[in-house]
Amino acid sequence: MPSVSRRLLLLSAALLLLCAGFTAPLCRAQASPSAGTPAPSGTPIQERQSPDVRPQPQPLQKPPALVDPAGPAVSLQTSEALFDIAVALNACGYDDELANSDPIRTHVRAQVDELLQGSDTGREARDRLCAYINQHRLVDAGRNLAQYVSLALYLTPPPDLSPSVDQTEMPPDSTQVLELLPLLKLFVQAINLHAVWLSNRQAYEDEVNQLHEPLTRMILGTNIYLKMPTSAYDGRRFLVVLEPMLAPGQTNARVYGADYVVVASPVNGTIHMREVRHTYLHYEIEPLLYSRTGAVDRLLPILKTVRDAPLDFTYKSDVLALVIECMIRAIEARTLETGIPVYTPPANAGRNDMARIDRERNAYQQKVAALRQRPVDESMVQGYVLTQYFYEALEHFERGPTSIKESVGEMVYGMDVDFEVRRARRIEFAAEGSSDVVRRTPRQLAGLDLAEIDLMKGDTAGAAQLAQRALDQHSGDPARADYILALSTLGKNDMEGAQHLFEEAIRLSRDPRTLAWSHIYRGRIFDVQDERDQALSEYRLALTVRDGQADTKQAAEKGIKAPFELPHHAEAGGAAASSPAATPPQ
Repeated sequence: MPSVSRRLLLLSAALLLLCAGFTAPLCRAQASPSAGTPAPSGTPIQERQSPDVRPQPQPLQKPPALVDPAGPAVSLQTSEALFDIAVALNACGYDDELANSDPIRTHVRAQVDELLQGSDTGREARDRLCAYINQHRLVDAGRNLAQYVSLALYLTPPPDLSPSVDQTEMPPDSTQVLELLPLLKLFVQAINLHAVWLSNRQAYEDEVNQLHEPLTRMILGTNIYLKMPTSAYDGRRFLVVLEPMLAPGQTNARVYGADYVVVASPVNGTIHMREVRHTYLHYEIEPLLYSRTGAVDRLLPILKTVRDAPLDFTYKSDVLALVIECMIRAIEARTLETGIPVYTPPANAGRNDMARIDRERNAYQQKVAALRQRPVDESMVQGYVLTQYFYEALEHFERGPTSIKESVGEMVYGMDVDFEVRRARRIEFAAEGSSDVVRRTPRQLAGLDLAEIDLMKGDTAGAAQLAQRALDQHSGDPARADYILALSTLGKNDMEGAQHLFEEAIRLSRDPRTLAWSHIYRGRIFDVQDERDQALSEYRLALTVRDGQADTKQAAEKGIKAPFELPHHAEAGGAAASSPAATPPQ
């Protein structure tokens, strides 16, 4: 056997290359956003976890200013910062759907006009503000509005109206109009817009109160269908933000890390609940499928069949995004309100009436099925080619007792991919399609994200520098920083230093995957140091963490079964293609 020092060097090289593999899914996720881009949508940030190839979930985007860390998982709210920006847009010619808007929009506009008439300072501030808005106007009206909504959601309340996070952590489209803020502050102060907000606050509260019951009913009904608990809280949030100063036809739906936000304009106590529900289905379904990325990858042949479909590029390049949207569309079809009264047999029916009752019941069911099949057919010809599969699979789901969380794995694993490919190839796609109401763009990377990118590139010094800076400046998760430092330290053949950093990651982290893989790497290092008992202890500790991922369990059990061994044909100065770096964590 090689000497311990030689084997330590080999382990260093092998684990270093393995580290580089951890960040590849991060780059793919940033380059391929996971949903469509309809005109009325905003610019959300989507961060995907790929637990089958990374030992630690990707950190979440910092939440919008509206998010209360101690608040409820689902909430309905208003925002004075959003009100200020919406009023500014209205004062600068934003008249979209004014005739169809709630009366409060016209009322506030009249108040602002009256204030401007009596204030030279106010008119000057408005003119400067409007000049900026006109200079930054986008051709697409939906995208033009979206950049300001994105900015508003990350602003502290007046009078500050300052970004609640660092500029590098803001939604990319919001940074396009960040220079609006000093002009907005002058405008708000010049006409005392806060007083206008206060005078209309009760009307806003009335809108919230009117929508509380229908929103609650929608969420409860959706959870009942999915057989999901309504009280479960896993750190994610779903927010509906009301702003009647915006056009009621433009619902802005976006995802910021773990927080799903819908900005809607109510009219007489109603909003486009279908679009809100669609976003809520993303909130419920996406985490279930993100945790099964490896299983979804077997569906990659489906992407070849939709090359000519009128789909956004996202769906043609990201099979997980396509699967999510198809499943959500299938759920919407199966729960579609058809408007046909539920058939009930006559109360005084006798035995001789049974045949007629069966015919009438069957006729009712056929009418309902035909109406619900129609949106499925429309989705299929638009390129959402797995909608029919999930529509049929959900029929079996409805009959069983298990929740969607327990059933989604069987739906994905049980799919006959070859059959679905053949079915998709027979489709004659429509000339035009429709997009997902939830729109995403890649977010700007910084801090520990960039450190992981450096690891992927093999720049261990750069990764270590960024991780250490995050620790020094308290600007990131310290456990994640220690984990990255540990992986970087392996590249310098400093086993003692790596062990210490893994220990720190274990001490500080609450993430099961980080804990489990820190134990696994410690076990592997102990194995190459011929300290088998300590290695076994680490592998067993990894199993007790129970992060729920198959690769973690497999790696720990493999370590218990036999000591970790390095490739026999690797050289001290590098690593062979057959090293652990060539595959996901083993």
